[in-house]
Amino acid sequence: MSKNGLILLTPTSIAYTGTSATVSANGSVSFSAVSSLSLNGVFSADYDNYLVVARGEINGASGGQTWRYRLRASGTDNTTASSYTVQFLYVDSTTVLGNRYTNNFAQIIGAYDGNEVGFACHFYGPYLTQPTAVRPVGVNSKSGAGIYDFASTHNQSTSYDGLTFTTDATSLSGRVAVYGMRK
Repeated sequence: MSKNGLILLTPTSIAYTGTSATVSANGSVSFSAVSSLSLNGVFSADYDNYLVVARGEINGASGGQTWRYRLRASGTDNTTASSYTVQFLYVDSTTVLGNRYTNNFAQIIGAYDGNEVGFACHFYGPYLTQPTAVRPVGVNSKSGAGIYDFASTHNQSTSYDGLTFTTDATSLSGRVAVYGMRK
């Protein structure tokens, strides 16, 4: 095993709904106009914590739609009602908004159509049989720079080996990479 702090991981497989998604030779996944993208086999006993880094666009997000995630085990998303709790803070120019909710998914970042977005998202213990904590921080290009600061928890004590990205807009496009944090 490498002695580096972060190890780029290759999904054992991917699944998507939409135009295209491919795994590159180094393990990152590029995708275009997908309504969902699942990364299988990225979480394992090799690491406790992970960093997911992405850049892209939320297509057709006319009213400020979101990029979301669900945890996934053996090819199945966990959609348990009210199992994801999200606390978020959004800053755009002089506007500051905050909120908290529970649902069967959690948000990572929001945007309007044509806004470029980027985020770094820490997943704490997704493969461990305990509740998972997730901490994304991102930026979109609305008004030059809109800041999204999220924290979420998933209250199921289940071991997850993957995750699925979805959106309430038309689709997602971009590139994503998953890194394991060396123990």
